[in-house]
Amino acid sequence: MSESPRGSVAALENWVVRPVRLPLVRRRCHVCATDGFRTSGKFRVNANHKLLDIWLLALCTGCDETTKLTVMERRHVRSIRPDLLDRMHLNDPDLAAEVLRNPVVRRRNHIGLDWTGAWGLDTGGASADADRGITDVAVRFEAPIPVRPSRLIAEGCGRSRADIERLIEAGRLVSPARLSGRISGDFTFTLRS
Repeated sequence: MSESPRGSVAALENWVVRPVRLPLVRRRCHVCATDGFRTSGKFRVNANHKLLDIWLLALCTGCDETTKLTVMERRHVRSIRPDLLDRMHLNDPDLAAEVLRNPVVRRRNHIGLDWTGAWGLDTGGASADADRGITDVAVRFEAPIPVRPSRLIAEGCGRSRADIERLIEAGRLVSPARLSGRISGDFTFTLRS
């Protein structure tokens, strides 16, 4: 805890943003024209002699049509780390999350990610409150999930985004990080009464 300029003690809280499921894959289905696919983390590894093609499988949210997201093409089996290949054979969901976050894979497959409902905020039971003095909050991300800081802070405080925007404009909610747009890395903020 630290002393505030007015002599009151600032409360320190730690919040954690965690993924609760894999994000939806934004890509148009060629069967039903829905633009969302969900993946359970299953990989398909296809061997052609000593060359491997590896895909991450995803199902359309509208018609359950399967699409393959290219992870690797025509790679020699010896050029792939054995532990990585084992994780693909075991359909490791953590590896699927890493693959989806990889910008090269997203560009190659012309996809975007929709993190709506795919993350949760753990405030440790505390809730920052502008009415109880000064509160310093450290927000840590377990994965690089792009979130609007005002939405995250609103959820953690149990307030509306409009209330949080008013606190920012009034200078009662400040942060060294930019609070507009999206953020996907750790940051801190201070809420003053």
